[in-house]
Amino acid sequence: MAPPILKLDDIKLSFGGTPLLDGANLQVEPGDRICLVGRNGSGKSTLMKIAAGMVESQSGEVFRHPSSTIRYLEQAPDFGGYTTVQAYAESGLGPGDDAYRVTYLLEHLGLTGEEDPTRLSGGEARRAALARVLAPEPDILLLDEPTNHLDLPTIEWLEAELASSRSALVLISHDRRFLEKVSNATVWLDRGLSRRLDRGFGFFEEWRDKVLEEEEIEQHKLGKAIEREEHWLRYGVTARRKRNMRRLGNLQQLRSDYRGHKGPQGTIQANITEGKDSGKLVIEAERITKAYGERTIVSPFSLRVHRGDCIGFVGPNGAGKTTLLKMLTGELAPDEGTVKLGTNLDIATLDQKREDLNLNDTLAHYLTDGRGDNLLVNGEQKHVTGYMKDFLFQPEQARTPIKNLSGGERARLMLARIMARPSNLLILDEPTNDLDIETLDLLQEIVAGYSGTVILVSHDRDFLDRTVTSTIAPANPEDPDGRWIEYAGGYSDMMAQRKGAEDERRKIEKAEKTKASGSQSSSVSGQKNKVKLSFKQKFALENLPKEMKKAEQEIAACEAKMADPNLFTKDPATFNKLAAEMEKLRADVARWEEEWLELEMLREELEG
Repeated sequence: MAPPILKLDDIKLSFGGTPLLDGANLQVEPGDRICLVGRNGSGKSTLMKIAAGMVESQSGEVFRHPSSTIRYLEQAPDFGGYTTVQAYAESGLGPGDDAYRVTYLLEHLGLTGEEDPTRLSGGEARRAALARVLAPEPDILLLDEPTNHLDLPTIEWLEAELASSRSALVLISHDRRFLEKVSNATVWLDRGLSRRLDRGFGFFEEWRDKVLEEEEIEQHKLGKAIEREEHWLRYGVTARRKRNMRRLGNLQQLRSDYRGHKGPQGTIQANITEGKDSGKLVIEAERITKAYGERTIVSPFSLRVHRGDCIGFVGPNGAGKTTLLKMLTGELAPDEGTVKLGTNLDIATLDQKREDLNLNDTLAHYLTDGRGDNLLVNGEQKHVTGYMKDFLFQPEQARTPIKNLSGGERARLMLARIMARPSNLLILDEPTNDLDIETLDLLQEIVAGYSGTVILVSHDRDFLDRTVTSTIAPANPEDPDGRWIEYAGGYSDMMAQRKGAEDERRKIEKAEKTKASGSQSSSVSGQKNKVKLSFKQKFALENLPKEMKKAEQEIAACEAKMADPNLFTKDPATFNKLAAEMEKLRADVARWEEEWLELEMLREELEG
């Protein structure tokens, strides 16, 4: 085993009351790809800042290998003092580092380097900060929410870049799919302590649930032990006084351990307030268009949204997702075409930029709109502090300004406000940003179980796969030209359909080339030398359709089994096995179709 290049041992840190870190550990060795997970407010970013040397712990030991280099990507980078993005990114280079790496990274991240750092969008700022920390190729990369504000093509590029990097990684992210692809170890920060699993994030949730279950069993055993000792002291033999005193001391220690146990942070306990049913047709868009100058954002696009639909928008930053969303909801008028909104719509919106937040508002004022200390939730009056507790806020935070909250806490606060208001149409623009895994699970359940209509924009592939019924994306994601296409299903379904369409296009092109080549060959030879199909070719020509039909029946059987909405939750192993089997069958069918088409064309050519 290689010696650690970074080690944090028994780290303790508190800000006034309850300790934030109470004996946390972190060890990084060459080749590690560690994801640091935990609830919002559990101290993940603080532990990472201690590792980077930006925050001092109150106790514990920090070891950094003297020859190792460390780069830290923080959530809110400071661009002060830099006139261009190029200058900012180059400031991360060390002596002997290759300056060309900055140019290479900026180009792949869609930046020129000449941008003014003070005028960057959220996505551009994140890309510039990534270029700065990736360019030196450090021994240790500490990445705090690297995918925030990035579009899907950039996230997938980042996955490939990190896979080929020699740097050891410690990363914090809410993006499940990203963590599964990048990590090979997991450190769980919970109640001030850390636990390590030497497997990637894909195995974390099962392990976490097992740990919590064992902890609950141990607490139950401790409670039973206390009951036994109390019974012995009341009714046992009292002659042996010393023994009684010893057992009394043991009982007091057991009671102290039981009372001192700090259980896991609770889960959000809330249901969304649903309004009256909207009309069956929620939105009808007919050939709407939008252009800014010579650039077309939306070419003629039509869509019907029915009550109960959940539609996801994906695509590169700048493709026009938010513009199209605003046109569909009537916030922005199209240049051409019409948009009709249905009847009885109660719209609730979660804005990507969190523009709905007045940072000087207190939590209570924001939740109640300044109308006293109560709010109406699902038709019942509820005190604001009680409602805050449902979303894991403490009562003493009621008068806290919003500006003092972390990004995750602000996202949770906005979610609390939306859920309190009656709605039948949810508009969610990047709703997963800054949410921890547990809150993401809640949001997923809300969206999946919502009886109204949901339209959302997201770059979270896992969230899209788990929630949406259809996905709308640019027809040409590499170079958006205003054309948008609706695909059935989530992100993975969309990618499979695109691949199928691309395979079909290539098949047609290949068939046309084969036909042209065959015609040319036939005209040159004047059909002097006629050739027959071989026995093997004849056999394939006759039997391939049977094989394809059989495979299609098996695909249909797999699809029927996977249509069970509870299958993934009850038996994820079977679900994944069926998905893999179906993917293999589809690949076989595509290959057989191509082979049969070539043989059929050859037969027609030989038979004149």
